Amino acid sequence: MNRRYVSLFRESCARGLVHIQPLARAGIAVASRALGGALRRLRRPTRRGILLALAAVPALFLLYALALVPFTPSIGDIRKARIDRPALIVSADGKVIDEFKPVNREWVPLGQISPYMVDALIATEDRRFYEHHGIDGLRIASAALHTFSGDRQGGSTITQQLARNLYPDEIGRAPTLARKLREAITALKIEAVYSKAQILETYLNNVPFLYNAYGVEMAARTYFGKSARQLDILESATLVGMLKANSTYNPVLNPERALQRRNTVLGQMNKYGTLKPSAYSWLRRQPLNVNFQLQTASRSAAPHFSAQLRRWLSAWADRNGYNLYADGLVVRTTLDSRLQAMAVQAMAWQANQLQWVANGAWNEYTGCRAGNELFRTFMRQTSEYRAARDAGESDPAVLRKLGANPNFVRALCRSKTQVQAGFVAIDPRNGDIKAWVGSRDFSDAPFDHVLQARRQPGSTFKPFVYGAAFADGARPSDTLWDRNVAIPTAGQVTWRPTDAEPPTDQPMTLRDALVYSRNRVTAQLMLKEGPEKVARLARAMGVRDSALEAVPSLALGTSPVTLKEMVSAYSTIANRGVYLEPRMVTRIEDHDGKVLAQFASAAPEQALPAGAAQTLVDVMHDAVVRGTGAAIRTRFGVRADVAGKTGTTQDNADGWFILMHPQLVAGAWVGFDDGRVTLGDYWGQGARSALPMVGAFYDMALRGRVIDPDARFNPESRPPRKARPPRHHRFLFWNF
Repeated sequence: MNRRYVSLFRESCARGLVHIQPLARAGIAVASRALGGALRRLRRPTRRGILLALAAVPALFLLYALALVPFTPSIGDIRKARIDRPALIVSADGKVIDEFKPVNREWVPLGQISPYMVDALIATEDRRFYEHHGIDGLRIASAALHTFSGDRQGGSTITQQLARNLYPDEIGRAPTLARKLREAITALKIEAVYSKAQILETYLNNVPFLYNAYGVEMAARTYFGKSARQLDILESATLVGMLKANSTYNPVLNPERALQRRNTVLGQMNKYGTLKPSAYSWLRRQPLNVNFQLQTASRSAAPHFSAQLRRWLSAWADRNGYNLYADGLVVRTTLDSRLQAMAVQAMAWQANQLQWVANGAWNEYTGCRAGNELFRTFMRQTSEYRAARDAGESDPAVLRKLGANPNFVRALCRSKTQVQAGFVAIDPRNGDIKAWVGSRDFSDAPFDHVLQARRQPGSTFKPFVYGAAFADGARPSDTLWDRNVAIPTAGQVTWRPTDAEPPTDQPMTLRDALVYSRNRVTAQLMLKEGPEKVARLARAMGVRDSALEAVPSLALGTSPVTLKEMVSAYSTIANRGVYLEPRMVTRIEDHDGKVLAQFASAAPEQALPAGAAQTLVDVMHDAVVRGTGAAIRTRFGVRADVAGKTGTTQDNADGWFILMHPQLVAGAWVGFDDGRVTLGDYWGQGARSALPMVGAFYDMALRGRVIDPDARFNPESRPPRKARPPRHHRFLFWNF
């Protein structure tokens, strides 16, 4: 290719002066007319007609290539490919809690990469790298000749390979002419923008090496336990050898093939003068010496929060023309790193102790045995059971065989009986999410029990019933009879709610009914207010994503909801009945600190009259003084102005507790992913499963003064009380 034209093309591309698409359209039209005329002349062939027809073929090919230019990455996109500035996620208290990288990669400059790596790469993949401008015509011709002779070879340069690695979707993967042309065009653009050194640096930092290792730095750490700067010639040749086929030449799983391929790379280096023959003869006899160390991506301080934030931020970046991984965005979030750490610690402490309880109730000698009907059901749901049945074995025979396999029983038992939990905390004054823990271990259980899990809320739903009554003018001192009730429902089914305690057949105040969580009285109040009204109120207060079935039993929390919805609704109670949509981000800045976008709190919505909300807080305050949530005071010594509610569902499948403070509302759910597994009548209660998690969290937050121990819901009517000093580390051991 004429160097003068190449220089002009590079300059035009860099300045953005080449506007190909309209020229291509016009050219294709002209070429089509010319080709049509040429084909007509071939009916009566002349020398001039034949020459014109022959000339039309390369002309049409060229115009076809030009027409593909607009469908390749732009110069601006290519410039950004070398910028590795992941978005930084910053907490409200100024701590970096995560960074959004597209892959597990650490970008290193070319000067920090072993020169052996560069020599091996060029000798093996593109020996004329410094002589071409993205496309090597001689290599293409040579590859074509070998391919026609039956020895298929690739003709792609390093620049073309970089184009494929950077833009796999735009270029495509199918072995077609259009794909090769898009690859070639992109390679020319890359050469127009980058120097040769920049191309090598970008290539070596983007190439994948298996085991979630991207780029030479992560590959060096993964396979040899060292940095890219420290790679010797043998290690460099091994990594370059993997580029032909990662899995085939994986030195961990296929060491013999990897050794052969490494020696091929050494042979190329010897052939093209970067390795002396005497050194080559010695090096090819050396072993691989792999030191495999799996590299894990850096852990987020709040992985479930980050997962939701990444989805939101990706959409925002796309709408506003930013690259999430290259523009160095700084995202200021509402999360408080101190409260997040406390929530993680509280969950780990309580869930680990509950797991000990679960392990005692569910092991190969107790619940996890073939004699347990529920465990037999679990066995029938496994692939091992289905395979044996498909082979013709009877159900009893398969159950006996699987039940006698201790490894099978142990694995199935563990998969079904891992205690799970979710925890979230929200500032009711502005809707800011302050802590979010979606499971015990994100790497082991990424399912988010804050946002994704929908479980029956049990008695934590009751405040919506009482809130509706208080909004209608009822008072906490009003009474209903504590007696058995029979409530007809659709389909001629009668609903008879029960309590753990027998009915007193005496009047009971609404205050005591909520404080002691009486189902019979709550059901009567539900009939008086109406299921539709209660469902509307719950939706207005924050239960906005889950469907609520407007039936009488809704009063006892029979419609599944998420923990985030429930804590958001309780935040409405704490905020004098004003609903604020939960917020994750306050502002986004560029890497120089310039504010790109700000996000204020959502518009307030008065979901519940302020008076009714204050009455609810007052009644639920008693629930933690003398009711089902009293362990907050007696066990955890929390003397701040707090109010809350426990919840336990049918058969103790779900345990809930939500606690309100003027500055923070936090809630926890505890259970198993399979609702048929429970902790039993004692440990399955929300007061014993979920409450300790919340109690330990508030104990730490108040002692650390992350929230104000003297804050009051209603300072005018409730004088401050002097807080009793908490007992030291009481949440670190059993204390019932």
